[in-house]
Amino acid sequence: MSPAKRAPLDRRRVADTALRLLNETGLDGLTLRAIATELDVKAPALYWHFKDKQALLDEMATEMYRRMLAGTELDPDESWQERLRRINRGLRKALLGYRDGAKVFSGSRFTGTDHAPTLEANLRLLTDAGFTLTQAVDAGQTATVYTLGFVAEEQGVRHLPGERRAGYDVEERARRLTEFPLAAAVGELLFDDYDRQFEEGLAVVIAGIGARYGIS
Repeated sequence: MSPAKRAPLDRRRVADTALRLLNETGLDGLTLRAIATELDVKAPALYWHFKDKQALLDEMATEMYRRMLAGTELDPDESWQERLRRINRGLRKALLGYRDGAKVFSGSRFTGTDHAPTLEANLRLLTDAGFTLTQAVDAGQTATVYTLGFVAEEQGVRHLPGERRAGYDVEERARRLTEFPLAAAVGELLFDDYDRQFEEGLAVVIAGIGARYGIS
């Protein structure tokens, strides 16, 4: 038995193991039984820490967020636009580090208060820029939901970076749609260069937030 498996079983260790297995199995294949096998314990032992799979997903999302924040520092002098860009670029990068990362993160509830200092600082920056608290929440939520949705679509095509799912051959798609030249041409725009797509969409979202609330 390895030293890692002799370590005390706790929520964070279980979540860490689950995140490692996630890249092998995907979310649908991730079971408490598989995690227990990897940890060399009986499945019922996990129920002392997690009442069900959703509780485990909450802890996994929390651990993903901890890792995303690790080693980063907020710049109090950046604009609200720069802050939203940086947060959502970081979120996308973090989610892409795990197969089905966006699915795990979406709808999950943070299990601790690790997120509170950053959330407080972000809300303070937006309200200092002229947003009401409600507007600041709506602005942040809109940008976050855009990122989650984008990454969910991106990972639907590419489970992991460099791995395109079968059926997304852009050239074959263009051949099948030769009678519809515009529709045929957008295959490369839809299913390639996700970095460009993400940045353009995020720019549109942030510009729209500024226009909506009249804050530059």
